[in-house]
Amino acid sequence: MQINKLLIKNVQLDGNSVDIYVEGNSIKQIGAHIETEANTLIDGTGKAVIPGLVNGHTHAAMTLFRGYADDMKLMPWLEQKIWPNEAKLTRDDVYWGAKLACLEMIKSGTTTFFDMYQRPYVTADAVEEMGLRGYIAAVCFDGFDPQEADACKRGCWKLFDKKDGYSQRVQFTLGPHAIYTVSGEFLRWIHEFANERNSLIHLHLAETEDEVNFSLKRFGFTPVRYLYKLGILSPRLVLAHAVYVDNDEIRMLADHGVKVVHNPASNMKLASGIQFPFVEMKRMGVPVGIGTDGCSSSNNLDMIEAMKLASLLGKAWRKDPEVLTAQEMLDAATSVGADILGLKAGRIAEGYLADLCLVDLKSAAFTPNFNFVSNLVYAANGNCVDTVICNGKVLMRERKVPGEEEILERAARCAYDLVKR
Repeated sequence: MQINKLLIKNVQLDGNSVDIYVEGNSIKQIGAHIETEANTLIDGTGKAVIPGLVNGHTHAAMTLFRGYADDMKLMPWLEQKIWPNEAKLTRDDVYWGAKLACLEMIKSGTTTFFDMYQRPYVTADAVEEMGLRGYIAAVCFDGFDPQEADACKRGCWKLFDKKDGYSQRVQFTLGPHAIYTVSGEFLRWIHEFANERNSLIHLHLAETEDEVNFSLKRFGFTPVRYLYKLGILSPRLVLAHAVYVDNDEIRMLADHGVKVVHNPASNMKLASGIQFPFVEMKRMGVPVGIGTDGCSSSNNLDMIEAMKLASLLGKAWRKDPEVLTAQEMLDAATSVGADILGLKAGRIAEGYLADLCLVDLKSAAFTPNFNFVSNLVYAANGNCVDTVICNGKVLMRERKVPGEEEILERAARCAYDLVKR
């Protein structure tokens, strides 16, 4: 089998013009005037290279609900619009919804995403075909019903028993939905199962004030303290949202190696909460990545927009323009996101996975270009991405992704048929 060899010539990296040589799925060499044979040659003139973006929290197939139920509060939105329609989803719906999500992420520079949704095999199939990296959690709800918990357990066993049928770009994980939909007993079981199977756990937590009040009323503890009481805080746990946490809870998260993903777009759109403690978490040693959430609550999967929103939101509520800098946001969306997943990516360095994006500098957003990272985070959006490489393979070049017209057509058809049903 021929080893893939890819050479990018004359691309901007940290203000310098360099060549990048990729062999197989990793970066082999970075330097000036690299001369070597390559299967694929890319002219990087007029472009800058960044690591592939890591979307730390998604519900991929919810692209089908984009714009369907906007301007509603979280629980009515879930109970009246989203959950009833999700109950009608077919395999084709999830497949084309996930393919659309993968297409949108490729077009905006994301190479890795952490997903939580039903029919995880179907999303995995879409990821394999599209060439991205997917950390795919089977969403679990037991509704505090032991019989439902048993059914969820069988689903987890089945999922992990079949994981060898996929490439290393697909990793299965566990996705208990939230403390208001999953019992403490089942959360403990998931914790033990994750330890046995060396898996991450993805959980929505402390997203709204209503959730905090529910936790206090039902369990007698705030959400993080409830997880601490259950004994399930661990380095395997990745929390989505975590808006409503105090300093003692942040210290608990740090002490147990828990990671957090900030989702500024959905938090603002659903008015769940704006005072996300990014600074406090970082100071105490809690790794914080960035996510878009699903398209039904954030409306797009553009991580470049998400970086801007995270920075501006944090500056605004703190009334401090010096916090959450552009570089911090790019780190959160690349190296920190990769570290959260235990992935050797998110950095442009020899020996790291070749997950790379070329950004077109010939645009208004990068004119003038006093500070590339500031322009990327504050002026640009995903449309600035020209070329995407994941695992050493070119997925998009000159903004063209193979098969994108069919994906758009089929996904739209599934969405319209779904809401009619």
